[in-house]
Amino acid sequence: MRMRPTLRWTPVGDPLPATTDPAPAAELLDAGGVLVLSGAGLSTESGIPDYRGEGGSLSRHTPMTYQDLVSSPQARRRYWARSHLGLRTFGRARPNAGHLAVAAFERHGLLSGVVTQNVDGLHQAAGSAGTVELHGGLDRVVCLACGARTPRGELAARLTAANPGFDPVAAAINPDGDADLTDEQVGDFRVVDCTGCGGLLKPDVVFFGENVPAERVEHCRNLVRRAESLLVLGSSLTVMSGLRFVRQAADAGKPVVLINLAPTRGDRHARARVALPLGPTLTGLAGRPSTG
Repeated sequence: MRMRPTLRWTPVGDPLPATTDPAPAAELLDAGGVLVLSGAGLSTESGIPDYRGEGGSLSRHTPMTYQDLVSSPQARRRYWARSHLGLRTFGRARPNAGHLAVAAFERHGLLSGVVTQNVDGLHQAAGSAGTVELHGGLDRVVCLACGARTPRGELAARLTAANPGFDPVAAAINPDGDADLTDEQVGDFRVVDCTGCGGLLKPDVVFFGENVPAERVEHCRNLVRRAESLLVLGSSLTVMSGLRFVRQAADAGKPVVLINLAPTRGDRHARARVALPLGPTLTGLAGRPSTG
Protein backbone atom coordinates (compact mmCIF):
# COMPACT_ATOMS: atom_id res chain seq x y z
CA MET A 1 0.00 0.00 0.00
CA ARG A 2 1.32 3.46 -0.92
CA MET A 3 2.35 5.36 2.21
CA ARG A 4 1.66 9.06 2.39
CA PRO A 5 4.45 11.10 3.95
CA THR A 6 3.57 13.14 6.99
CA LEU A 7 2.08 16.41 5.75
CA ARG A 8 0.96 18.16 8.90
CA TRP A 9 0.79 17.97 12.65
CA THR A 10 -1.63 19.16 15.29
CA PRO A 11 -0.23 22.09 17.29
CA VAL A 12 -0.20 21.62 21.06
CA GLY A 13 -0.47 24.58 23.44
CA ASP A 14 0.01 28.23 22.63
CA PRO A 15 2.03 28.99 19.48
CA LEU A 16 5.55 30.35 19.83
CA PRO A 17 5.50 34.01 18.76
CA ALA A 18 7.86 34.53 15.84
CA THR A 19 10.41 37.31 15.74
CA THR A 20 12.06 39.13 12.87
CA ASP A 21 15.08 39.95 15.01
CA PRO A 22 18.01 37.57 14.35
CA ALA A 23 19.45 38.27 17.82
CA PRO A 24 18.52 34.84 19.28
CA ALA A 25 20.57 33.13 16.56
CA ALA A 26 23.41 35.61 17.02
CA GLU A 27 23.53 34.81 20.73
CA LEU A 28 23.98 31.11 20.04
CA LEU A 29 26.75 31.76 17.54
CA ASP A 30 28.53 34.17 19.90
CA ALA A 31 28.59 31.43 22.55
CA GLY A 32 29.98 28.86 20.09
CA GLY A 33 29.51 25.11 20.08
CA VAL A 34 26.43 25.35 17.84
CA LEU A 35 25.12 22.25 16.08
CA VAL A 36 23.32 23.18 12.85
CA LEU A 37 20.39 21.08 11.64
CA SER A 38 19.29 22.08 8.15
CA GLY A 39 16.25 21.20 6.06
CA ALA A 40 14.92 21.67 2.56
CA GLY A 41 14.17 25.35 3.15
CA LEU A 42 17.89 26.10 3.11
CA SER A 43 18.19 24.93 -0.50
CA THR A 44 15.22 26.76 -2.00
CA GLU A 45 17.41 29.73 -2.89
CA SER A 46 19.49 27.31 -4.98
CA GLY A 47 16.41 26.50 -7.06
CA ILE A 48 15.50 23.27 -5.27
CA PRO A 49 11.93 23.39 -3.94
CA ASP A 50 11.09 22.34 -0.41
CA TYR A 51 8.46 19.81 0.63
CA ARG A 52 6.02 21.67 2.84
CA GLY A 53 6.55 25.39 2.37
CA GLU A 54 4.34 27.60 0.26
CA GLY A 55 4.12 25.85 -3.10
CA GLY A 56 6.09 22.90 -1.70
CA SER A 57 6.31 19.71 -3.73
CA LEU A 58 4.06 17.64 -1.44
CA SER A 59 1.10 19.76 -2.57
CA ARG A 60 1.35 18.07 -5.99
CA HIS A 61 3.70 15.10 -5.60
CA THR A 62 3.98 12.06 -3.32
CA PRO A 63 7.59 10.84 -3.16
CA MET A 64 8.31 7.22 -4.03
CA THR A 65 8.21 4.92 -1.02
CA TYR A 66 10.74 2.20 -0.39
CA GLN A 67 7.99 -0.42 -0.47
CA ASP A 68 6.84 0.63 -3.94
CA LEU A 69 10.38 0.78 -5.29
CA VAL A 70 11.27 -2.77 -4.29
CA SER A 71 7.91 -4.41 -5.07
CA SER A 72 6.80 -2.87 -8.36
CA PRO A 73 8.74 -2.98 -11.65
CA GLN A 74 6.40 -0.30 -13.01
CA ALA A 75 7.10 1.94 -10.01
CA ARG A 76 10.87 1.46 -10.50
CA ARG A 77 10.57 2.38 -14.17
CA ARG A 78 8.63 5.52 -13.29
CA TYR A 79 11.00 6.44 -10.48
CA TRP A 80 14.23 5.98 -12.43
CA ALA A 81 12.89 7.81 -15.50
CA ARG A 82 11.90 10.78 -13.36
CA SER A 83 15.03 10.66 -11.24
CA HIS A 84 17.35 10.31 -14.24
CA LEU A 85 15.86 13.39 -15.85
CA GLY A 86 15.66 15.33 -12.59
CA LEU A 87 19.32 14.73 -11.82
CA ARG A 88 20.33 16.89 -14.77
CA THR A 89 18.67 19.95 -13.24
CA PHE A 90 19.38 18.93 -9.65
CA GLY A 91 23.04 18.46 -10.44
CA ARG A 92 23.34 22.01 -11.72
CA ALA A 93 22.25 23.50 -8.37
CA ARG A 94 24.94 25.48 -6.59
CA PRO A 95 25.35 26.50 -2.93
CA ASN A 96 23.48 29.68 -2.06
CA ALA A 97 24.29 32.42 0.43
CA GLY A 98 22.86 30.36 3.29
CA HIS A 99 25.14 27.37 2.63
CA LEU A 100 28.13 29.68 2.29
CA ALA A 101 27.29 31.38 5.59
CA VAL A 102 27.11 28.04 7.40
CA ALA A 103 30.53 27.16 5.98
CA ALA A 104 31.79 30.52 7.24
CA PHE A 105 30.44 29.82 10.74
CA GLU A 106 32.37 26.56 10.67
CA ARG A 107 35.60 28.22 9.52
CA HIS A 108 35.30 30.74 12.34
CA GLY A 109 35.04 27.92 14.89
CA LEU A 110 31.46 28.68 15.92
CA LEU A 111 29.98 25.27 15.14
CA SER A 112 30.32 21.85 16.69
CA GLY A 113 28.85 20.18 13.60
CA VAL A 114 26.37 20.25 10.74
CA VAL A 115 23.57 17.71 10.25
CA THR A 116 21.45 18.07 7.13
CA GLN A 117 18.18 16.45 6.16
CA ASN A 118 18.93 17.40 2.54
CA VAL A 119 20.29 14.99 -0.06
CA ASP A 120 21.68 17.62 -2.44
CA GLY A 121 25.29 17.84 -1.25
CA LEU A 122 25.21 21.64 -1.20
CA HIS A 123 26.66 22.00 2.30
CA GLN A 124 29.71 20.03 1.22
CA ALA A 125 29.97 21.99 -2.03
CA ALA A 126 29.97 25.19 0.03
CA GLY A 127 32.89 23.94 2.10
CA SER A 128 31.26 22.51 5.23
CA ALA A 129 33.57 19.69 6.22
CA GLY A 130 32.23 16.63 8.00
CA THR A 131 28.56 17.32 7.24
CA VAL A 132 26.36 14.43 8.36
CA GLU A 133 23.81 13.53 5.68
CA LEU A 134 20.94 12.30 7.83
CA HIS A 135 18.94 11.08 4.83
CA GLY A 136 21.90 10.11 2.61
CA GLY A 137 22.99 11.65 -0.68
CA LEU A 138 21.88 11.57 -4.30
CA ASP A 139 25.45 11.49 -5.57
CA ARG A 140 25.74 7.74 -5.07
CA VAL A 141 23.74 4.55 -5.64
CA VAL A 142 23.49 1.41 -3.51
CA CYS A 143 22.66 -2.16 -4.57
CA LEU A 144 19.95 -3.63 -2.37
CA ALA A 145 21.31 -7.15 -2.87
CA CYS A 146 25.09 -6.91 -2.44
CA GLY A 147 25.36 -3.49 -0.80
CA ALA A 148 27.85 -2.12 -3.33
CA ARG A 149 27.93 1.67 -3.60
CA THR A 150 28.82 3.37 -6.87
CA PRO A 151 28.87 6.99 -8.06
CA ARG A 152 25.58 8.28 -9.41
CA GLY A 153 27.40 9.51 -12.52
CA GLU A 154 28.22 5.94 -13.52
CA LEU A 155 24.57 4.95 -13.31
CA ALA A 156 23.52 8.08 -15.23
CA ALA A 157 25.82 7.07 -18.09
CA ARG A 158 24.37 3.56 -18.16
CA LEU A 159 20.78 4.85 -18.12
CA THR A 160 21.55 7.28 -20.93
CA ALA A 161 23.02 4.47 -23.03
CA ALA A 162 20.04 2.22 -22.29
CA ASN A 163 17.50 4.92 -23.20
CA PRO A 164 18.71 6.77 -26.32
CA GLY A 165 16.57 9.77 -27.18
CA PHE A 166 14.97 10.03 -23.74
CA ASP A 167 14.69 13.79 -23.19
CA PRO A 168 11.18 14.82 -22.06
CA VAL A 169 10.41 18.22 -20.57
CA ALA A 170 9.60 17.99 -16.86
CA ALA A 171 6.84 20.08 -15.32
CA ALA A 172 8.86 20.56 -12.11
CA ILE A 173 11.76 19.21 -10.06
CA ASN A 174 11.27 17.97 -6.50
CA PRO A 175 13.54 18.12 -3.41
CA ASP A 176 14.48 14.44 -3.83
CA GLY A 177 15.72 15.04 -7.38
CA ASP A 178 12.59 13.51 -8.89
CA ALA A 179 11.13 15.24 -11.97
CA ASP A 180 7.39 15.47 -12.60
CA LEU A 181 6.65 13.34 -15.67
CA THR A 182 3.45 11.82 -17.00
CA ASP A 183 3.14 8.09 -17.63
CA GLU A 184 3.25 8.86 -21.36
CA GLN A 185 6.57 10.66 -20.93
CA VAL A 186 7.99 7.78 -18.90
CA GLY A 187 6.96 5.38 -21.65
CA ASP A 188 9.03 2.18 -21.77
CA PHE A 189 12.04 3.64 -19.98
CA ARG A 190 14.57 0.88 -19.38
CA VAL A 191 15.92 0.35 -15.84
CA VAL A 192 19.39 -1.12 -15.31
CA ASP A 193 20.55 -3.23 -12.38
CA CYS A 194 23.76 -3.76 -10.42
CA THR A 195 26.69 -4.66 -12.67
CA GLY A 196 28.16 -6.85 -9.95
CA CYS A 197 25.24 -9.07 -8.93
CA GLY A 198 22.19 -7.98 -10.93
CA GLY A 199 20.42 -6.67 -7.82
CA LEU A 200 18.05 -3.73 -7.61
CA LEU A 201 19.59 -0.28 -7.33
CA LYS A 202 18.38 2.76 -5.44
CA PRO A 203 19.89 6.13 -4.64
CA ASP A 204 21.78 6.00 -1.35
CA VAL A 205 19.07 8.02 0.38
CA VAL A 206 16.43 7.23 2.98
CA PHE A 207 13.10 6.86 1.20
CA PHE A 208 9.73 7.47 2.81
CA GLY A 209 8.89 4.16 4.46
CA GLU A 210 12.54 3.53 5.41
CA ASN A 211 14.26 4.25 8.69
CA VAL A 212 17.41 6.29 9.09
CA PRO A 213 20.19 3.78 9.89
CA ALA A 214 20.47 3.33 13.65
CA GLU A 215 24.20 4.06 13.74
CA ARG A 216 23.65 7.36 11.93
CA VAL A 217 20.93 8.34 14.38
CA GLU A 218 23.21 7.56 17.31
CA HIS A 219 26.03 9.56 15.75
CA CYS A 220 23.71 12.56 15.50
CA ARG A 221 22.55 12.05 19.07
CA ASN A 222 26.17 12.19 20.17
CA LEU A 223 26.61 15.44 18.26
CA VAL A 224 23.63 16.88 20.15
CA ARG A 225 25.14 15.71 23.45
CA ARG A 226 28.43 17.46 22.68
CA ALA A 227 26.86 20.67 21.37
CA GLU A 228 26.12 23.74 23.43
CA SER A 229 23.02 24.61 21.41
CA LEU A 230 21.01 23.70 18.32
CA LEU A 231 20.29 26.03 15.38
CA VAL A 232 17.64 24.70 12.97
CA LEU A 233 17.63 26.17 9.47
CA GLY A 234 14.76 25.81 7.03
CA SER A 235 13.02 22.73 8.42
CA SER A 236 9.37 22.30 9.32
CA LEU A 237 10.45 19.41 11.61
CA THR A 238 7.29 17.58 10.59
CA VAL A 239 8.94 14.17 10.53
CA MET A 240 10.58 12.55 13.51
CA SER A 241 13.98 12.11 11.85
CA GLY A 242 14.85 15.74 12.63
CA LEU A 243 12.40 16.54 15.41
CA ARG A 244 13.93 13.95 17.75
CA PHE A 245 17.17 15.95 17.92
CA VAL A 246 15.29 19.14 18.77
CA ARG A 247 13.50 17.30 21.56
CA GLN A 248 16.77 15.82 22.77
CA ALA A 249 18.46 19.21 22.95
CA ALA A 250 15.49 20.80 24.70
CA ASP A 251 15.21 17.94 27.20
CA ALA A 252 18.90 18.44 28.02
CA GLY A 253 18.32 22.12 28.70
CA LYS A 254 20.22 23.27 25.61
CA PRO A 255 18.85 26.32 23.79
CA VAL A 256 17.18 25.68 20.44
CA VAL A 257 16.64 28.47 17.91
CA LEU A 258 14.80 28.00 14.63
CA ILE A 259 15.11 30.14 11.51
CA ASN A 260 12.06 29.35 9.42
CA LEU A 261 9.41 31.57 7.90
CA ALA A 262 6.50 29.28 8.82
CA PRO A 263 5.65 27.65 12.18
CA THR A 264 7.31 24.30 12.78
CA ARG A 265 6.54 21.19 14.76
CA GLY A 266 9.52 22.04 16.96
CA ASP A 267 8.37 25.53 17.97
CA ARG A 268 7.28 24.50 21.45
CA HIS A 269 10.76 23.14 22.18
CA ALA A 270 12.56 26.28 21.01
CA ARG A 271 13.74 29.47 22.67
CA ALA A 272 12.80 31.44 19.54
CA ARG A 273 11.71 31.13 15.92
CA VAL A 274 13.20 33.76 13.65
CA ALA A 275 10.83 34.32 10.70
CA LEU A 276 13.29 35.72 8.16
CA PRO A 277 14.66 34.55 4.78
CA LEU A 278 17.66 32.31 5.33
CA GLY A 279 20.14 33.62 2.77
CA PRO A 280 20.21 37.29 3.80
CA THR A 281 19.82 36.48 7.49
CA LEU A 282 22.67 34.00 7.66
CA THR A 283 24.87 36.23 5.49
CA GLY A 284 24.30 39.08 7.95
CA LEU A 285 25.15 36.86 10.89
CA ALA A 286 28.31 35.60 9.20
CA GLY A 287 29.42 39.14 8.45
CA ARG A 288 29.24 40.44 11.99
CA PRO A 289 32.56 41.51 13.58
CA SER A 290 32.18 38.81 16.25
CA THR A 291 32.41 36.09 13.61
CA GLY A 292 35.45 37.52 11.91
